[in-house]
Amino acid sequence: MVKDRLAVLRPKQVRGHNSAAVLGFLRRFETMSRAELSRQSGLSEGTVSRIVAALCAQRLVSEIGEENTTGGRPSTRLQLSDVPRAIGVEIKNWETRFAISTLRGQLTETLVVRTPASPELTVQLIAEQARRYAKLHPCLHGVGVAVRGLVDSRTGVVAVGNDPGWLQVPLKDLLAKRLALPIWVENDVRAATQAEYYYTNGGGHAPRCLLYVNVTEGVGVGIVMNGTIYAGASMAAGEFGQMVIADDGGDLRHDRPGCLEMLVSDQAVCDRFAQQQGKKSSRAADSAARVRRICRLAMEGDRDAEEAVRQTVRYLALGVANMAFALDPEVIILNTTLNPAWPLLMEGIRAQLPDKAQWPAFQKLSILPSVLGEEGALIGAATLPFAPLFESVSTGMALLPEQLQA
Repeated sequence: MVKDRLAVLRPKQVRGHNSAAVLGFLRRFETMSRAELSRQSGLSEGTVSRIVAALCAQRLVSEIGEENTTGGRPSTRLQLSDVPRAIGVEIKNWETRFAISTLRGQLTETLVVRTPASPELTVQLIAEQARRYAKLHPCLHGVGVAVRGLVDSRTGVVAVGNDPGWLQVPLKDLLAKRLALPIWVENDVRAATQAEYYYTNGGGHAPRCLLYVNVTEGVGVGIVMNGTIYAGASMAAGEFGQMVIADDGGDLRHDRPGCLEMLVSDQAVCDRFAQQQGKKSSRAADSAARVRRICRLAMEGDRDAEEAVRQTVRYLALGVANMAFALDPEVIILNTTLNPAWPLLMEGIRAQLPDKAQWPAFQKLSILPSVLGEEGALIGAATLPFAPLFESVSTGMALLPEQLQA
């Protein structure tokens, strides 16, 4: 029987790990001083100063001035540099969005165009726009693409997209043949989850488990476990939209009438509102815009709109409660078209959660609205090319030399 051996890191690997830890803290907390980095990481101030000096020389970290203090020497604030840039692409059913991102997840030079009718034309569109960006930004870190459906981020293959034409599309390889840039491809919900986890304070409140619940045309859930996105054995984890909430006794095994996705999607809200008004529901393309209007009416006191929202929220709340029971998260972030009616949304969710005295595990659960909203997937896509800079650390904890002893 072969005994397991402890992996021993070389000094250079230790430095790389700790440099990634410093970058990780600055990504999470936006600005910090050297002293704060030392306290958070456990590294000595001298080690932090050497790491910061090297990162500044690489133009990955920048000094942004001194902060006012009540006494003593003022500390210099640090943040991730705006010099590194990458291209982000989000492919939706009706539109494709482009942007340039900084290392801090700040988007610039955004562009929105109609999504072409086929994967081949979409690849051509992305390649053409990426070349335009590359002429303006010669030192790009790469291109990150977020797309709906079942996506294998390891191979960059879209196994099953939302459109019938998107089946087994080797998106990464197709783009790599046209562009002299590194390519990353990710599911849109997982990309948005990473953006919320790393670039807002949501991740800071969830050291063990965070769920990102996205509800628009369908339902997708991003799962973060111990600082790492959990994608599942087949890169298909998080399909809680297929969870049956109200079984109708039928024989369907996918997209059943009583599954969460069918009960809480944008179209479901529109259908309920039309039913309340005694009208026939429309199947117009932009159901999200109609849901936002319904939410506005509900908050203004329109009874039909309020009833449509409350009925939908009840089903969504049941789904959220089931997720909380199953995975015991510390934070659930909701990015739904119903968020403009947040008071009604939270009222319905609280009604379905058990009393904290009876179920203590829910005492630490926080349910928060998405900070990034519709920008989440694009920010997530655009920051994928920066992932190698942070790969030596996932939780933000630095590795001390004494911890490397065999």
